[in-house]
Amino acid sequence: MIDLLIRSATPDDVDAVLAFWRESAEGTSVSDDAGGVTALVERDPEALLLAVADGRIVGSVIAGWDGWRATLYRLAVLPSYRRRGISTALLKASEERFLALGGRRADAMVLESNETGQRLWAAAGYEREVRWRRWVKPLVR
Repeated sequence: MIDLLIRSATPDDVDAVLAFWRESAEGTSVSDDAGGVTALVERDPEALLLAVADGRIVGSVIAGWDGWRATLYRLAVLPSYRRRGISTALLKASEERFLALGGRRADAMVLESNETGQRLWAAAGYEREVRWRRWVKPLVR
């Protein structure tokens, strides 16, 4: 077992988080830039959870709560640190956050092509919701 610290991200972590996601996360988001991550951390300072070991970010998850839905995004673990319980620790911290805020169900965003991620979510007790499809629209000025 590794010595792992789960903590909320700070504005000082933004560049390190983006570098970590480039190395560890599948897919990209329109918010994967300094402005997007900074806005998240400023709006909800406890939403972006980081797993830190050996002085570096080795895992992350966004545990977003809007007062109605508890949604998980960007669960990622540094490839060289996988299969050490980091995802489990991040999900536990996220679920505890949601329960404390009044959350009743956690939803996870998982890429259709991410088979490894789908197995991880299933092993963590999450079930695929086949009745719903996500609809998106980019917002541009």
